Amino acid sequence: MTDIPTVTVALPEDRTRLLDTLVLGFAADPMARWLAPDANTYLRLGAALFDAFGGKAFEHGTAYTANDGAAVALWLPPGVEGDDEAMMETSAQMVPPEALGDMAAVFGEMETHHPQEACWYLPLIAADPAHLGQGLGGALMKHATAVCDEQGLPAYLESSNIRNVSLYQRHGFEVMGEIQHGSSPVLRPMYRAAR
Repeated sequence: MTDIPTVTVALPEDRTRLLDTLVLGFAADPMARWLAPDANTYLRLGAALFDAFGGKAFEHGTAYTANDGAAVALWLPPGVEGDDEAMMETSAQMVPPEALGDMAAVFGEMETHHPQEACWYLPLIAADPAHLGQGLGGALMKHATAVCDEQGLPAYLESSNIRNVSLYQRHGFEVMGEIQHGSSPVLRPMYRAAR
């Protein structure tokens, strides 16, 4: 019998180590590695990119961790957005020059799919590869969707890996379409209606 994962709210002082968990968790992710195909660049700048994308969750008490950092989910509450300026600055240092146009098109289309009404947004969720298959992602999703349901609000995410779509579907998300430009991998925007 496996232990039930423990989900807690991450503390601001855990930010650095939990961003490291995300860097490990996204090390083989198609979109993350398309943005940073060079391993050294990815390892050097990945945490900064993820912090810009979802780090505000630490400031709002909506960064969740399973089993003390074995997996992490950064949820942005309604009205809170990532740091676009920092994202673009970091991306400019990571992304190969020939992919910059495609990246801008992908990011632009992400904006068009993002719901206009108040909703929760999941920019990042990942487990340390040493802890895969332990139900950590499911526990994190269950915890956060319960918060959405308590507030009667929808949720939105983009899946950068086809293997994760079924996890999100089990938690009520539906694929809205596909985002793909030039050399980019496919990104799947997903929406979960309010309950």
